[in-house]
Amino acid sequence: MSAETVNASVLVLNRLWQVVNICTAERALGLLFTGHAQVVHEDGGSWNTFSFLEWCDFSHGHTGEDVVRTVSLRIRIPRIILLLFFERLPNKDIKLTRHNVFERDRGTCQYCGKRYDRKDLNIDHVVPRHRGGVTTWDNVVCSCMRCNSRKSNRTPEEAGMHLIRRPKKPRWHPFIEIKFRRTFDHSWRHFLDVAYWNVEIGEEEA
Repeated sequence: MSAETVNASVLVLNRLWQVVNICTAERALGLLFTGHAQVVHEDGGSWNTFSFLEWCDFSHGHTGEDVVRTVSLRIRIPRIILLLFFERLPNKDIKLTRHNVFERDRGTCQYCGKRYDRKDLNIDHVVPRHRGGVTTWDNVVCSCMRCNSRKSNRTPEEAGMHLIRRPKKPRWHPFIEIKFRRTFDHSWRHFLDVAYWNVEIGEEEA
């Protein structure tokens, strides 16, 4: 099994068919094999579930490259799995980390609007710390080295700069959407759309 196949992204639903996470194909197959999950697969407009053995039978004859081969089995990599014994939703409190700030701002400098590799970005305090600015979601943004140097220890207004987007604490769901865009697996769309439309309005606008 190649590293790319092992690390393929699989959407995880809880027992109530709600989006809770994304895991690797290796983890998904482990949950499937131990009976903790079933595969969710669309066929002809309807969604069906498969146990491990049923999925093995369904995979027989599949000619795509998205398969795991063993001595006696050829198993298609699932795109969506359903947890059979878990119905809670994940904690929606997003930790304030460099990684999550980069994810929220999509690797884009919030002053010049250009995308950069993470190694060329840093975290800028909109209101500088020595001016009383605190490290909170609404006071930190991605900034490229050039813009960070230009702004220095000033506010954007003092430096004659403008934020392209007002920073705020993200919801949990956009992080799932970010990962979805990277996988280009459109079988996820139905469940992500359902999750989007069921977010409380207060949460959506927070």
